Amino acid sequence: MIQHPGGFWRRLLGNLLDAIIIGIPIGILGYILTGDTEGNVFTNLLNFLYYLILPVAWLGYTVGKRIVGVRIVKVGGGNVGIGVMFLRTFVSGLVYVVTLGIALIVSAFMVGLREDKRAIHDLIAGTYVTTDRPQP
Repeated sequence: MIQHPGGFWRRLLGNLLDAIIIGIPIGILGYILTGDTEGNVFTNLLNFLYYLILPVAWLGYTVGKRIVGVRIVKVGGGNVGIGVMFLRTFVSGLVYVVTLGIALIVSAFMVGLREDKRAIHDLIAGTYVTTDRPQP
């Protein structure tokens, strides 16, 4: 029961806002604490935890998604849990790495062209991105 899926441009803008608002400060903090700018395990771990935990705690939102008015939900309409977000974040990330980024490009086309706007990570985790607000 997929209703009001969030489209490509909203999702892209939400990701860009997350990178600017969250990613850059985490990168700066990681550099200050470790002195390393590339392949920083601390920075990667904080980014992973941000995308894993915040949507669970904040009804499917990240900071960027909240600003653009979209959130992640399960296909049945329920809120995401830690297991779902692990699949969406870690397992799909492995798929993108193993395919050398080709699956990421395919995902972008899927969001742009599919009626339900679901990417590979959405299919793996059983989620979609919607413009619907959470129900009280």
